[in-house]
Amino acid sequence: MKTHGTEGRIVLAGTPIGNLEDAPPRLRRALEEADIVAAEDTRRLHQLVNALGLRLGGRPVAYHEHNEASRAAELVDAAAGGAEVVVVSDAGMPTVSDPGFRVVEEAALRGVDVSVIPGPSAALVALAGSGLPSDRFTFEGFLPRKTGERRAALAELAGERRTMLFYEAPHRIEATLEALVEGFGAGRRAVLARELTKVYEEFRRGSLGALLEGVREDAPRGEIVLVVAGAEPTAPVDPAELVPRVQELEARGTRLKEAAASVAAEAGVSKRELYEAVLAARRA
Repeated sequence: MKTHGTEGRIVLAGTPIGNLEDAPPRLRRALEEADIVAAEDTRRLHQLVNALGLRLGGRPVAYHEHNEASRAAELVDAAAGGAEVVVVSDAGMPTVSDPGFRVVEEAALRGVDVSVIPGPSAALVALAGSGLPSDRFTFEGFLPRKTGERRAALAELAGERRTMLFYEAPHRIEATLEALVEGFGAGRRAVLARELTKVYEEFRRGSLGALLEGVREDAPRGEIVLVVAGAEPTAPVDPAELVPRVQELEARGTRLKEAAASVAAEAGVSKRELYEAVLAARRA
């Protein structure tokens, strides 16, 4: 059990994303010495512990997206009472598109100590190996599944200058690439990284259009990270100049908000400003 003192704490522990040799000594020790191990999937936790040749020291509890809000307080209560509570996800770093944020938030509010054991992160591995600018980047996680919400999210990102990181599942990657081509253009540079740190690790590099064609010909397996180059700087466009294009789409039956979002994404202007410009033109 814990050896750092009498006070408990929350420990976020990064776990391997594929290659078990990436498990650091601190993770191994934490799993063996914890009083409680909160895991996204307790079955996956036992598989990890067995694969590492360890003996789980504490009580395993389920901590996932469906019970995160209610269980966070319980875990912090335990830490406040002196327990060493280790939080792990199925793979990678807790809180990064995985449960963990709420327990850290609760611990911070209550003054309970929080420590982090660094570990692998699929997003950072993909960024480092992508060959795209890594000095400034933004992590976007999973895009919305619904078409309208996804289109709106990408419209807001169309002018983003930083490199963007997205997570995606293999059965949705074609639809996501189609949406990215629609929102950013087929020529935008991108990298599809899959099976990172595993035997079949692969980086597919090219334009969004080329990646889409490649996916249609050879559907990738395994968890995927998309690394997309930021928008190139362009001369500012006056939204008023784009009003006729929006009106043209409206005349073809497209709803105003969708037409404004589509044109704004193509031109790299604010959707809100273009929408207001269309309304101003109507009033005039």
